[in-house]
Amino acid sequence: MSKKGAGKFVLGAAVGAGLGLLFAPKKGKDLRADLKNKIDELVNQVKEIDPEDLKAEFDKKVAEIKEELEDLDKEKVLKIAKKKGNEIKKKADELVDLAVAKGTPVLKKAAEDVRDKAVEVTKDVQKKLEAIEI
Repeated sequence: MSKKGAGKFVLGAAVGAGLGLLFAPKKGKDLRADLKNKIDELVNQVKEIDPEDLKAEFDKKVAEIKEELEDLDKEKVLKIAKKKGNEIKKKADELVDLAVAKGTPVLKKAAEDVRDKAVEVTKDVQKKLEAIEI
């Protein structure tokens, strides 16, 4: 694997670890501390990569991620989840309307089931987000 490919792999692993921590069942303060530790570990690993330009680019990306994480809060995530939930419901309603317009009862029932499940899932995600302690 090339040095550039290794850097991308490490960045992907860091992002994955960060997302895993964000959705873990811990308090916000503990999550942020864990995430900071993981980022610090990542920074230490980056320092071992030889090419200077790769280090600089990686450090820049880590700083950007830290900045974005500091900006991340429950209200923003919940707002985005609600917006996406509404978009999903709208598209599911369009699917039902299409089935009705084509006069296919079997497809209409299947589309309604999809819509109902999509609404259920988005509401469940929103409830979970509302329950998170940050």
